[in-house]
Amino acid sequence: MTTRTIWCEKRDETQMERNEAFLVVHPLDDRPEQKVGNVDLGPMRMTRAVRFSLAALRVYLILMTFMLLYHVIGFLGPFGQHAR
Repeated sequence: MTTRTIWCEKRDETQMERNEAFLVVHPLDDRPEQKVGNVDLGPMRMTRAVRFSLAALRVYLILMTFMLLYHVIGFLGPFGQHAR
C-alpha cells in the first residue's frame, strides 16, 4: 500500500503555529470497503423535473443517433461505394 504523509502548518485558537501530519492513501491502494446492499431499497420517487430531464435526454440521444445515421448513410451513398 502506497501512502504519503503531508505536513501542513495550521493556526489553532491561540494563534500559535503547529505542525500536523495527515496520512493520505490513494483510493486504489486503500483496503476495499464493505458495500452497502440495496436489496431492501424500493424504487426511487422521481419529481416532475427529473422526469422531464430524463425525457429530454432520451429525445436528445435519439435525435443524435438519427443524425449520425443520416451522415453515415450520406457518406456511403444509398448502398455504399460499390453500387456506383
